[in-house]
Amino acid sequence: MTTHAIPADAELTLPAPAKLNLMLHILGRRDDGYHELQTLFQFLDHGDELGFRRREDGVIRLHTEIDGVPHDSNLIVRAAKQLQQQSGTRLGADIWLHKRLPMGGGIGGGSSDAATTLLGLDHLWQLSWSEDRLAALGLGLGADVPVFVRGRAAFAEGVGEKLTPVELPERWFLVAVPQVLVSTAEVFTDPELTRDTPPIKVRSLLEGGGRNDCQPVVEKRYPAVRNALILLNKFVPTRLTGTGACVFGSFPNRDDADKVARQLPATLPSFVAQGANVSMLHRKLQELARK
Repeated sequence: MTTHAIPADAELTLPAPAKLNLMLHILGRRDDGYHELQTLFQFLDHGDELGFRRREDGVIRLHTEIDGVPHDSNLIVRAAKQLQQQSGTRLGADIWLHKRLPMGGGIGGGSSDAATTLLGLDHLWQLSWSEDRLAALGLGLGADVPVFVRGRAAFAEGVGEKLTPVELPERWFLVAVPQVLVSTAEVFTDPELTRDTPPIKVRSLLEGGGRNDCQPVVEKRYPAVRNALILLNKFVPTRLTGTGACVFGSFPNRDDADKVARQLPATLPSFVAQGANVSMLHRKLQELARK
């Protein structure tokens, strides 16, 4: 993958933050093949960055190539074109991506990039779409996109689209990144996946509890993830986020997280970040609105 630096003449530069699923329960499978779930999302102050420049000729051009992802299949390009078509604007955009988040890591890289694209172009093209309208468009791109569009820590139900904002402790996290690409489709079609966890109320969840129902399946299929969990569990209770591959443990302060990070082998990349109940994308957009 080539990551171009975002050029100095980009009109708008915005973050695309990572998220963690602090828990993920699967309640059942629906007739359409999707799964009913309950999950708790919190953002991290770490992520990708996107640069945007308006074009008058209607062309959407992503200048950053990502290995194995054709230009028009990239979620960033798809998000931009959907917004362009549905808003009827004649404007286009040059877009650059500074990629920090791993693909297939379960921390929302692609979905977050798509949401930042929708919010960034809404701002650049002066469309003034409501958050609800942008979130509805985002849902067609991926179940996690509305979470990033709304930018608030949330308890999610349904296929992940019914969101209840929550206030969570903003703890520090060590996120380890096993070097494998986990297939979400494989995990959700695995016959051994737990699909009958009883629903819980958000209040009991906030008191602590919950697990990730995908974790046993991912551990069985991906030894690199299982090994990372075993290693990190020696220092701190560790859990898979989403369908993985990333695993995380939480700490009361940055120093404690850094101390454990320094003890991980070079073969297991990691990063330390703080949890955030309002995403850094929304904090940046609020700043721009005040100017």
